[in-house]
Amino acid sequence: MSHNYAVPFKQIYNNDPSNALHRNALATRLHLDWPLLVGIALLLGIGLATIYSAKLEIYLVKKQLISFSIAFGIMFVVAQFPPRTYRAWTPALYYSTLSVLILVLIIGDISKGAQRWLDLGLLRFQPAEVMKIAVPLMVARCLDEQVLPPSPKQLLLPLFYIMLPAFLIARQPDLGTAILVASSGLFVIFFAGINWKLIISTAALTIISTPVLWMLLRDYQKQRVLTLLNPERDPLGKGYHIIQSKIAIGSGGITGKGWLSGTQSHLEFLPERTTDFIFAVFSEEFGFIGVLVLMLIYMYIILRGIYIGMQARDTFSRLLAGSLIITFFVYLFVNVGMVSGILPVVGIPLPIVSYGGTSLVTLMIGFGILMSIQTRRTLLRK
Repeated sequence: MSHNYAVPFKQIYNNDPSNALHRNALATRLHLDWPLLVGIALLLGIGLATIYSAKLEIYLVKKQLISFSIAFGIMFVVAQFPPRTYRAWTPALYYSTLSVLILVLIIGDISKGAQRWLDLGLLRFQPAEVMKIAVPLMVARCLDEQVLPPSPKQLLLPLFYIMLPAFLIARQPDLGTAILVASSGLFVIFFAGINWKLIISTAALTIISTPVLWMLLRDYQKQRVLTLLNPERDPLGKGYHIIQSKIAIGSGGITGKGWLSGTQSHLEFLPERTTDFIFAVFSEEFGFIGVLVLMLIYMYIILRGIYIGMQARDTFSRLLAGSLIITFFVYLFVNVGMVSGILPVVGIPLPIVSYGGTSLVTLMIGFGILMSIQTRRTLLRK
């Protein structure tokens, strides 16, 4: 398959200075997508305001701004490379990250009973985060080399690329990240156009094998599921997080209590209020109307990402863009679901809004790839 992006910018730009390319010349030359940037900036603003309100500590806001600045810089660099470059780099990225994941299980740092981090002295990082990008890249590259839609036999190798890192991450254990990594690869397969009969058969097989999957879960993971079904069985222990979170969300009502006026967070009833449960803080202070606005911003970003995927000029870019933006949706769905008490607690932050730098960098890398796909399509448009 040909991947030709070698069209000089100046040649296209001078052809018709009255078109959309002329009006957005700066963004195109910088390989940035303004609609995506607007949505990201809105979420960042909401996140900074909520982080400050959750703990009333300005240094957390400053640290988050620094993290975002670093993540934005990485996103900008990522956007400068064309999709064909990422296609060429994919095997090296995937296999090197896979090797590091194996290394983590051998010599990784143990924190709170989990072995997820690799300490290199000056640098301490979580390799599983890289797999959220490496897996969809690898699966998209694999399927791009085949005739689509793929046959069941053709899906064996892509499924292997997905399940191997997901298994290694689940062994750390980090079930939440393992689910996200697996989802990012499975969405690529879904966008490749697999038969609905295969989807239904897989879903049926998963349901039938639920008892086996339950036996494979660790004790604390089983407790999370049981707590989801009945948090009141241990209101001061396992169910405390969910109960307090639902109280905070419900107390917000229609319009909320107002910024800096959330009682659940300020009286420290709500745990992890700047990270995993920041949605509960926001809901209490801004109510149903605020949550509706927040969801509309997320929907705007997701629709923009879907549009970029639909308009991409080659199969690799379409599959990759679709997977990245739907994985972003999974971030949102799982976090809101667990904070609202409809999904088990798995430790996934609210994208861009939650405090923390690691997941933010991963998300911004994904946005950088989306911008690369979009701006190269614009440059090639005649």
